Amino acid sequence: MITLYSKKVQMEPGLNARSGPAHVAFSACLAVVVALIIGSMTQLKSQDKVVASDTKQADANYLIGPSDILTISVWKDAELSRTLPVRPDGKISLPLIGELPVSGLTTKAVQDIITQKLRVYISDPQVTVIIQEVKSRTYSILGKVAKPGSYPLGKPTRVLEAIAIAGGFTDFAQQSKIYIMRPESSGATQTISFDYKKAIKRHSPAENTELQNGDTIIVP
Repeated sequence: MITLYSKKVQMEPGLNARSGPAHVAFSACLAVVVALIIGSMTQLKSQDKVVASDTKQADANYLIGPSDILTISVWKDAELSRTLPVRPDGKISLPLIGELPVSGLTTKAVQDIITQKLRVYISDPQVTVIIQEVKSRTYSILGKVAKPGSYPLGKPTRVLEAIAIAGGFTDFAQQSKIYIMRPESSGATQTISFDYKKAIKRHSPAENTELQNGDTIIVP
């Protein structure tokens, strides 16, 4: 029994030696795969940061309007923190501050005003203002799209993006005969033609009209 056990032990180094190159090759392949996965994840994170940066910039430039929903947070003060709509007169009401006109201002401007007014009552107030929901600026898309309806215009949006948000075209949509109905301050309505196929081929911003508040896209 002792001899057999001894022979078994002697055979194992030989097996390991023969299988060594295979293990090395497998380890090398595994290392390459892991490196590729890590590289892809890093690239995706980088792209997400760019998209987030663009969105943040668009939100920062947005001008608040009536019916928009604002979330105002005051650090360590739950009584002053609240979510509330902008009234039709463009104002909001806050404790200690009272009525505050916010229509036509950015969130940063409103944040600075609230911070300044709270300094009378609070030492070094930390205030954050975000737009919880956009309701003052909208556009509509009607006709042969998957999801017709009204959509918020909280950031710069062009016709191609609006069509994508609406789920794309349905069957028999006349993609070269799309038009935009744009209300004017005079009460008249401007009609803007849009050819989807030309816009796709030329990749030109001039072809891809940027939407304005109140625009209605018609897809016949």
